[in-house]
Amino acid sequence: MGQFGFGQSVRRVEDYRLITGHGRYTDDITLGRQAHAVVVRSPYAHARIASIDTTEAAAAPGVLGVFTGADVAADGLGTVPCLVPLKNKDGSRMYAPPRPLLTQDVVRHVGDGVALVVAETLAAGEEAAELVAVDYEMLPSITSTSGALSPDAPQVWPEANGNLCFDWEAGDRKAVDAAFEKAHHVTRVDLVNNRVVVNSMEPRVAIGDYDDSDGKYTLYTSSQGVHNLQRQLAQAILKVPTQRVRVVTRDVGGGFGMKIFMYPEYALVVWAAKKVGRPVKWTEGRSEAFTTDTQGRDHVTTAELALDQNGKFLALRVQTTANLGAYLSNFGPYIPTMAGSKLYAAVYTFPAVLYAVKGVFTNTVPVDAYRGAGRPEAAYCVERLVDAAARDLGLPPDEIRRRNFIPPEAMPFKTVLGSEYDSGEFARNMEDAMKAADWAGFEQRKQESLRRGKL
Repeated sequence: MGQFGFGQSVRRVEDYRLITGHGRYTDDITLGRQAHAVVVRSPYAHARIASIDTTEAAAAPGVLGVFTGADVAADGLGTVPCLVPLKNKDGSRMYAPPRPLLTQDVVRHVGDGVALVVAETLAAGEEAAELVAVDYEMLPSITSTSGALSPDAPQVWPEANGNLCFDWEAGDRKAVDAAFEKAHHVTRVDLVNNRVVVNSMEPRVAIGDYDDSDGKYTLYTSSQGVHNLQRQLAQAILKVPTQRVRVVTRDVGGGFGMKIFMYPEYALVVWAAKKVGRPVKWTEGRSEAFTTDTQGRDHVTTAELALDQNGKFLALRVQTTANLGAYLSNFGPYIPTMAGSKLYAAVYTFPAVLYAVKGVFTNTVPVDAYRGAGRPEAAYCVERLVDAAARDLGLPPDEIRRRNFIPPEAMPFKTVLGSEYDSGEFARNMEDAMKAADWAGFEQRKQESLRRGKL
């Protein structure tokens, strides 16, 4: 394949150190006099907290402190912020509920944190956590993306009528509607882009430290960027000057988006370190990760394509319901909207496109960026729709694409959604890819086997 061909090994400076066991991950860090934290979490998707009794847990062997949302509020800590103040299509602002470090009144998803136990050892902390007595009053819950907007669906937030966080759109609705009116044929597909649960090699870990001599906090955590965490921790949560907060990330064992964000545990450990006068370490369990790490996708979509009699695309119309979970993660509203919206024009000469999204709250783990962050969802939607249109019109899937690709002679080309292509030979690339994969030969062999009754 030549000097820069595909498939060649790539040497990285860190490989030898990592594969010989000399990595330095957050869980490898042990600070002097380090204590351990355990979060007490809700086993229910939706419930009112009638009372929390920490008396027995606080008296357990090795326990240094047991803290609740009331303690967090008493110390004036802020909440985890949503960093994307999205506007609805009518110009009003979306509803952004507070995301507390520990909830005091209502739990809104399985895994929602209600108390923090700090102990001499992890074992002591886990045993004491079992002694925290929480009296829950069960409430109806909604976990279905498509059902969240139903008039009779349980409400996650009273302030978010109909569980609607935002109603957003991009494109030209009038032009799209007009194109559909004159279309020779309309193809429609209904898609479910299922929720993706993160399972990184290295679960999240956070160590908090506080230096009483200068009032400075240090957070050690596995992240995808320390500066964003530093700003949020200092300005939004601890409410101290940024220079008094230091965030340290060593080696990272996987992330793909989910380790970008601020999580409640990161703030809790640095706050707890100040409370108990010792460094505090929290290490996430694998099952705990499934109910606390931000997840991905979870869209229900109806997509329509208007075509003329020759199979030329006239307009694309997409309506998506995007599940945001119970709280808004840092960039949660951005992912199903602005992150991938321009990609709905794809590499085709669509004269008009409308992409509309309704973001909904459900009693589930928050959703944010993961493995492509909105872009794969767009590509999946468009290409599934194009394949369906080819079947409707009796055209080969490569042929309908060839008729609608942006031609090389049109470059540079600006799509109706604002993406700019400076170059590209999409038809040629498709042909080269088909030759390499020999799809035509595969289809021929498959049909032959079907005729012979072998498949």
